[in-house]
Amino acid sequence: MAPLLFVINPKSGQIDVPAVTQTIDRIMSEAGRQYSILIAGKADQLAAIAHRAVLEAVEKGGAVIAVGGDGTMNTVARQAVEHGCPFGLLPQGTFNYFSRSHGIDLELEQGVRALLDAQTIAVQVGTVNQQVFLVNASLGLYPTLLQDREDYKKQWGRHRWVAMLAAVLTILRHDSQLRIRIGLPGGSRALRTPTLFICNNPLQLEQLGLPYARQLEEGQLAAIALKPSSRMALLWLLVRGAFGRLGDADNVISFPFPQMTVETRRRRRIRVATDGEVTTLRTPLEFAVSPRPLLLLRPRQERNP
Repeated sequence: MAPLLFVINPKSGQIDVPAVTQTIDRIMSEAGRQYSILIAGKADQLAAIAHRAVLEAVEKGGAVIAVGGDGTMNTVARQAVEHGCPFGLLPQGTFNYFSRSHGIDLELEQGVRALLDAQTIAVQVGTVNQQVFLVNASLGLYPTLLQDREDYKKQWGRHRWVAMLAAVLTILRHDSQLRIRIGLPGGSRALRTPTLFICNNPLQLEQLGLPYARQLEEGQLAAIALKPSSRMALLWLLVRGAFGRLGDADNVISFPFPQMTVETRRRRRIRVATDGEVTTLRTPLEFAVSPRPLLLLRPRQERNP
């Protein structure tokens, strides 16, 4: 019967705030459960509201619930990990890898009901320069693709075909390579690549056709880098990834790791995407598994993602 504090980001996807709040109000009232709903009026208010909600949840012995897409979940989860607060989610995003991999219902009403008797489990999260990410982090081509995708979604809506179109158009325009040096426990190597992608989600790896899902369950992350390629080769890799065959491509490098340093040539700051949100971080970049897990509220009945 611990209280639940719902943090809603109205700018996330195509979320219908009145419908969401009415559903939460109805189900929580029927259950006689103590709860609060906090709505971020502006995008730059989300972090502050998440912080306030987590502190209140910790004080009351409750849990914080993120309502929105990957970016919203990331913002709330960072606060939850830092303060050891139980964390739940009502996914409202496009791909929802994190929620699907943990059997969390994508349908709003069922998702709220599942929170009423959910169990708390410790879940691995990744960090880049101590900033938490749930699903993935990346630099190079992928952050550019994400920013372009947001521009197209504002014009055409949040659909998967829009995301695919944005990826194609970004690749056709992109013609730069990262020159980086990666440091691993066994040594270091120089690498030239259009993008470096760090994954913490077995479901996403499986859908791309890449190995190391088991290693993610053993305290490691997975790195994927593309060898220098032409635009047509990158488009072909996009197609292979869509059909789950990326692991068979000769120009893809992938490996598991527990900790990795990424240095960039002549760049003190670089754009990094974490769970779909693009920010700028100082180099070198330090990727690792967080020593603090996320205390996730997961439905008691296992469901297929």
